[in-house]
Amino acid sequence: MSSNHIAISLKIDAPIQKVWDSLAQWEKQGEWMLQTKVSVTSEITEGVGTSINAFTGIGPLGVLDSMTVTAWQPPHTCDVLHTGKIIKGTGRFHLRELNAQTTIFDWSEEVIAPRLIFLVMLPALYIGVRISLSRFARTFRRNRSKGRIPFLCRAQSFQRGV
Repeated sequence: MSSNHIAISLKIDAPIQKVWDSLAQWEKQGEWMLQTKVSVTSEITEGVGTSINAFTGIGPLGVLDSMTVTAWQPPHTCDVLHTGKIIKGTGRFHLRELNAQTTIFDWSEEVIAPRLIFLVMLPALYIGVRISLSRFARTFRRNRSKGRIPFLCRAQSFQRGV
């Protein structure tokens, strides 16, 4: 198995606390995540130990991503451990304040999968996440006539040591 890294960053025209507050509403993430329904499966709804299920698909066909929050540092960082049968690895939301009204949102995942499978799924994963993050950023836009949302993407595949 390989540890495969993908990361996307984008600028959001909103204060960091407002972005964090929106991200931390797990069950509302389905409003901007492409073809995804998110539910909290633990008694706690925020912080370390929160458990979340995200089902991505159409109708009954899709993938269930089960995860647990492993780090919670508002309004900057949330780390999760993917614990599902199919999706394994870690994920991170990291927010950086560019100025009082602008936040950089860094999204990254370490996907544990055979390298070939990761490389095959990478284009769809990248496109799906980019569309989702673009939709999220648009929820904060005050002036819809602004230009495109800038993105940076990095994807790497590493052989995991035994």
